[in-house]
Amino acid sequence: MPEITMPRLSDTMEDGVVVSWLKQVGDSVARGDILAEIETDKALMELEAYDDGVLEQILAEAGSRVPIGETIALIGDGSGQKHAGTRDAKPAGTTEAKPTGTAEAKPTGATETKAAGAKEAAVSAGSSAAVADSAASATDAVAADSASSDSASASNRAGGRRPKSSPLARRIAAELGVDIATVAGTGPGGRITKQDVESASRAAESVLTRPETVAAQPTTAAQPVVTPAGDYDEIPLTRIQEVSAKRLAESKQQAPHIYLTSAIDVTDLLAFRVQINATLEAAGKGKVSVNDLLVKAVASTLRTDPSCNVTFAGDKLLRHKGIHLGIAVATPAGLLVPVIRDADRKSVSEIAAESRDKAERSRDRKLRADEMGGGTFTISNLGMFGIEHFTAVINPPESAILAVGAAQDELRLDGDTVTARKILRVTLSADHRAIDGAVAAKFLQQFKDLLEHPLRIIA
Repeated sequence: MPEITMPRLSDTMEDGVVVSWLKQVGDSVARGDILAEIETDKALMELEAYDDGVLEQILAEAGSRVPIGETIALIGDGSGQKHAGTRDAKPAGTTEAKPTGTAEAKPTGATETKAAGAKEAAVSAGSSAAVADSAASATDAVAADSASSDSASASNRAGGRRPKSSPLARRIAAELGVDIATVAGTGPGGRITKQDVESASRAAESVLTRPETVAAQPTTAAQPVVTPAGDYDEIPLTRIQEVSAKRLAESKQQAPHIYLTSAIDVTDLLAFRVQINATLEAAGKGKVSVNDLLVKAVASTLRTDPSCNVTFAGDKLLRHKGIHLGIAVATPAGLLVPVIRDADRKSVSEIAAESRDKAERSRDRKLRADEMGGGTFTISNLGMFGIEHFTAVINPPESAILAVGAAQDELRLDGDTVTARKILRVTLSADHRAIDGAVAAKFLQQFKDLLEHPLRIIA
């Protein structure tokens, strides 16, 4: 019976959320039909059928988060139809949550339960006889559970059986120190999933904060501050926000950022834009924005000197031959970065048309994964919000990002005359492992020269 599994729809994807099923149990399915909508860490994607038949089972309900490779539906001849939800799917937004208070879950691992018993015995030694009896009873119960788990694990090993588990589950188990042989699988056929391993890890951690253990603590222990219910609203992160938070935190921790700011006179650039748009309007074409001109200027600068078009790779640098510029776009689901590929080879009007199209589809979650991958340098512009100056976090695996503020009227000396000029401040964030300060400064110097002589941008 053909299995429909959670596909890998992006290079950074580890799991996906089943947003909705467009086919229901009992529906006929033809190869190429759209079965469901899947939310990845980057976009909302359509899941196609690769076999003809009847949708017999839906194993992951809408809202479930499923690791790559896990079965989410079955296609057959219609004789084995079952309702949705036969897979013990976890709702999106719940599997990644960390416990913030006393957990009620019981441990599933033999090693963790033994440690809990030892902890409770140690606490009991310094308490009253009544508390000691209570802790001892709890220790006995935990020891019994541990013995049962040990027995089951030994039985499995003796019979030569190894619990079925996904590669991701085994990797997570190794990272969290969980004995995967003690984890109960909830996937198809008892398969152990990533969520099962994480649940087992959280259950083990919760042993030390169970009610009976807390009761044995001295009364002088400091009590945690509890936020009164109703003082806040819980807003689950979207998958995009979760992945962005992880990747940007890793960027700040791993890449030593260096920041360089340049003030650029864009008075002539803005006048040049007016001329370009008048010409495009007469030709019945769309207008270009200041950001489109900045994208073209960055691409031209990187073409002249590709020293900032690099990726740090341990003992070497990868200097990219293609200039693929990411443009940060704010969407209701989080920050997305569509990529303008080979920007140095495109005209300003081509960049403008592609930027508009991809920005609109970013907000509608209609971008394909390949349209957001492979960037070599990113531009983040907050000038439209009136922000004069800011610093941005590098988008890995790139080594640089340019933060663009708003052009402001400032007084400048022109000989002996004071004149008002439009000044734009940009800040380059660079990975100091890959880009030295002098290299970054040279990039900004060349970029500034282009913007202050705008005819060179299209030369």
